Amino acid sequence: MKTLPDNANLDHLRRQAKDLLAGLRDSDPGTSLADAQAALAGQYGFRTWADLKAEVDHHSRAEVAPAGLAQQIADWFALGSVRGEMRSFARPDESGRRWLLETDRGRFAPRTVDDVYPPTDGEQNTRFQEQAARAGVLLPAPIRSVDGAASELILGNRWRVYESPRSGPPLAAPVSGTITHEVGRLLAILHGLAFPAPGICPWNAGRLTGASWPELADRAHAKAAPWAPLLTAAVPTLVGLGSLGGGTATKTPVLCHNNFNPGNVRVGSAGRLVITGWEHAAGLPPEWELAATLTRWTVDPDGGVNVAGARALLAGYGAEPGALTLASFHGAATALQNYVAGQLDLALEAATPGEVRYADRNVRHLLTHLPCRSTFEQLLEVQV
Repeated sequence: MKTLPDNANLDHLRRQAKDLLAGLRDSDPGTSLADAQAALAGQYGFRTWADLKAEVDHHSRAEVAPAGLAQQIADWFALGSVRGEMRSFARPDESGRRWLLETDRGRFAPRTVDDVYPPTDGEQNTRFQEQAARAGVLLPAPIRSVDGAASELILGNRWRVYESPRSGPPLAAPVSGTITHEVGRLLAILHGLAFPAPGICPWNAGRLTGASWPELADRAHAKAAPWAPLLTAAVPTLVGLGSLGGGTATKTPVLCHNNFNPGNVRVGSAGRLVITGWEHAAGLPPEWELAATLTRWTVDPDGGVNVAGARALLAGYGAEPGALTLASFHGAATALQNYVAGQLDLALEAATPGEVRYADRNVRHLLTHLPCRSTFEQLLEVQV
């Protein structure tokens, strides 16, 4: 399920819906703006556009950081004197939490990175971003601390800081073929760097929990989770994802973005795409990331494939016919399984009414929008 962007507002939602409309019309020219708005609401886990707008109104109330913390971050990273409050409109995610900070030297985006997996000090990740920027990829520039470090431990949390360029809201798939072509081109640049990686990211290589899907379903039923029947129904699909491409030899891994999805891409000045969300960069065989990116950008929440967008992405990447096989989707399928298992754990441990409400919506959305083997087979068919 998509999470609302930082400082979300109704204008952002309208822009996202218009971006989504272009992609939907690639498959169905008769799609209306109202259809796109309804589809966007569904991606955020809401029944209607009106429900999504109501959530954005609630979401617009920011959490404010202690003034002392904001200035300490500014001092550690040489950002200047703080102007106003350091605020967060974002929910904590699987890595930490994003904040917005303005100083006399500009706008910055500090974020906590306490829970990045695999654990890292961020040095290799930052060098990867710096090299990508030199190669022409537009991204929020990572800021090093006064000691030259990629991250610093400040008041009990590990922090990284980025510039915060002005741009539109995150994109929502499916998008137009023009955008997916550019996504493919940028991905080819990243893979062309051949940035060394020590191995394949464990998150994508295999399941990280020993519990089987039936066991997790039994646990959900034992706790009377309202979505437990949905998990039981999804068990065959989840088991099927686990057998996708297992044991197949792959090419040498290189450092990859590893989270190149529409929620981490915005349209910046002159229409250039701004790539964010680099904290999960890790080693993958390039074809695994190409397959995962193809899935994230061209498969709609109901499992349909935007054929025009998929072909444009592969063309932008310069992929040879038949470059992908079913085994290429192993990393994407494994990462999805690990993500679902993690979200189930969070939902079962949710305590406050707000956490329970969000977890219930998130898990229901996940379990009813899982890709299956036939989805990946459809993607293979678009290769020419």
